[in-house]
Amino acid sequence: MVSVGRFIKRTIAILLLALLAYQLWIFANVLWWKWFNPVSTSFMSLRLDELREENPQASLKYQWVSYDQISDHLKRAVVATEDDKFVDHWGFDLDGIKVALKKNERRGRLSAGGSTITQQLAKNLFLSPRRSYVRKAQEAVITLMIELTWEKRRILEVYLNVVEWGNGVFGVGAAAHHYYKIPASQLNRHQAVRIAVMLPNPRRFERRYPDYLVAHSQRILARMRHTRLP
Repeated sequence: MVSVGRFIKRTIAILLLALLAYQLWIFANVLWWKWFNPVSTSFMSLRLDELREENPQASLKYQWVSYDQISDHLKRAVVATEDDKFVDHWGFDLDGIKVALKKNERRGRLSAGGSTITQQLAKNLFLSPRRSYVRKAQEAVITLMIELTWEKRRILEVYLNVVEWGNGVFGVGAAAHHYYKIPASQLNRHQAVRIAVMLPNPRRFERRYPDYLVAHSQRILARMRHTRLP
């Protein structure tokens, strides 16, 4: 008869092996996507399931666009909006994390994340929108995997191609067509900024573009001239 102590040790060992296997599976996907473009992500799958609850025939708008075919205006606008230190850090903005921790402490809940573009990409590729410290810990591990194996150019390319930009609209190719009926390469400065500032909540801002977002877009336009790209 197996003792309680041995049973607990065996259970812990199995759980650790399962956790290791999961991390290895993630790392294998990270390595694969270094060279091959994702055809879907965790966020895409979750969003498609939500859409198909209302319409079983629903599909996502998603079109891959290579880095060189994406407007530099959009690249600069997104970096300026989401992560102005993108080219300098290793996946984590320590100043941004400190600010987020203070906000969470004041609010008494996990609301602000201080996420960089790489952290957002890690979440989009593998995780869910649910906020928890466990998810943030896994996000940090995936962020390190990506930063250690991908170049910044590849990180930005994949991010721009998988981020949600509206109701079922994923990636800059679909976004440029959805909002302006043009290829992603033809987005001008004002068009690029307008959709870049939507990223915190694109489904909400797709329906209504508030005045404070217009003011924010003007600040981003001024900041873009100093924004560096990989």
